[in-house]
Amino acid sequence: MGEHKKYVIGNWKSYKRFEEAQQWLNAFAKLYKPVEDVQVIIAPTFLCLERVGEYLQSLKLDNVALAAQDISPFPKGAYTGAIAADLVKNMVDYVIVGHSERRRYFHETSQDIGNKVIEAVDADLVPIVCVDQPYAMSQLTALNDVDTNSVIIAYGPVEALNFRIPQSPEKVKEAVEFISQVHPKWPIVYGGALHPDNVREYSKVVGVAGLFAGSASLDADSFYTIFKAVTGAE
Repeated sequence: MGEHKKYVIGNWKSYKRFEEAQQWLNAFAKLYKPVEDVQVIIAPTFLCLERVGEYLQSLKLDNVALAAQDISPFPKGAYTGAIAADLVKNMVDYVIVGHSERRRYFHETSQDIGNKVIEAVDADLVPIVCVDQPYAMSQLTALNDVDTNSVIIAYGPVEALNFRIPQSPEKVKEAVEFISQVHPKWPIVYGGALHPDNVREYSKVVGVAGLFAGSASLDADSFYTIFKAVTGAE
């Protein structure tokens, strides 16, 4: 994983059937020009993940990869309704783990998330591990036994995620410094109440290796604005 690599991550959450995803990809492809060392990562629903992957391959967009939005804490086996890392490892390169919505609505614990990270790493997937304040310390401590350089930390403050109130860039800088002291070898991206009008100030925060967008990634033009902010393009 390149030390100076940047990331632009779009989490589509529980939106977009394949036809809508296809329209989004067509619109983004018309705007997109790859930038060296900037990795674009898109996380569709499981429902259309395989078809989106095939369509993305046909578009031949450099430096654009897919992520799963979640993964099972268990391996392949008799776990009804679960999707094991092994089942998606040929479709995606990344997996989002421990999103605040998973913690809040599905009551996932830091131990659950630690197990998911281990499953992802065992399947050669790069986990994008979400942490938030004020629980960052316990969330980060759960990752102490993870022995890999291939982890991305996605920091998102609770008030930004739950109430759409963006945290000040100064506070983000403080949080990023704290996280990097606990796990200095992993890149950190910021997500939470991002929109095209405020992304540039967050992309400039020292120590931030990219941006993680939710609702702002649902529109291709909006997501492209975020990409431009991370790359420094006008």
